[in-house]
Amino acid sequence: MASEMRRKNELPGITESIVETYQSVGTINHLDHSPLPRYEEVIIALEDMREILFPGYRRREGLHLGNVGYYIGDLIDSLHDRLIIQISRALAHESRVSGDQDAKGEVDHETRAQDITIDLLARIPDLRRLLAKDAQAAFDGDPACQNLDEVIFCYPGLEAITVYRIAHELLKLGVPFIPRMLCEWAHKETGIDIHPGATIGDHFFIDHGTGVVIGETTEIGNHVKIYQGVTLGALSFPTDADGNIIRTMKRHPTIEDRVVIYASSTILGGKTVIGHDSVVGSSVWLTRSVDPHTTVMLEKPALRMRNEVPDSLNPDSNFQI
Repeated sequence: MASEMRRKNELPGITESIVETYQSVGTINHLDHSPLPRYEEVIIALEDMREILFPGYRRREGLHLGNVGYYIGDLIDSLHDRLIIQISRALAHESRVSGDQDAKGEVDHETRAQDITIDLLARIPDLRRLLAKDAQAAFDGDPACQNLDEVIFCYPGLEAITVYRIAHELLKLGVPFIPRMLCEWAHKETGIDIHPGATIGDHFFIDHGTGVVIGETTEIGNHVKIYQGVTLGALSFPTDADGNIIRTMKRHPTIEDRVVIYASSTILGGKTVIGHDSVVGSSVWLTRSVDPHTTVMLEKPALRMRNEVPDSLNPDSNFQI
């Protein structure tokens, strides 16, 4: 016990040195009376939203048209209250960091937060119609899939696109911060990184999914299918006269209707357009536009194979190309 306590008297000094950095390195701590959106509450709100979008798949069993209205009504009521608090915090944070703090403060943020919340909840029927098309695209596009229930339970692509579509609506309604929180949670859960600012049409299918990156200003049309490892990214980051990154211009590609992009392909640049009904093969690197009805693929690489049978058993063993 004495050996365990030998250096414990150093802890107050360590604490003091850590606290000192909260002033000297003040960019990575939030010591403010106004709280940030609470991560746990945002994710609970997301789970409630997914339960409303896909009732009967996760929490509550035995739902039918006779009782689902009561269940969803309770969820909507609690979701309304939770979202107002978290959206109000996000709006207040934006006001602080932008230097546009309203004299009335939190009251105005709460009023705006309620308007946003009601508008978001009113969009749920349209979100369900859109997600039904995404689920159908997954079923239609994967011969290994047996039914739509399998898509909803098992496909990370649908999970990622569901979270993206919620976050995208919040972003369009003017909510800061929270859309990125949602999409980064989905990124952690699925390995699929979709920025909430991207624009994605209907019947969108991400097959397998891990490693997919879709940048903020990407535009994707209808009936597009992409595979794992695809990157729709920026070619460069232009800067202004002071050397600061210009954040408002289009940096990511446009993918038109009915395009298929196979695994590990990279498409970069805000001026890059992949024309409708095109196919981009595996491991392609593209930084220029492609006309409609075009197939882009690498030349078939040469394979080198080695016969591992010992020479004593196979005197003809050698390298083959």
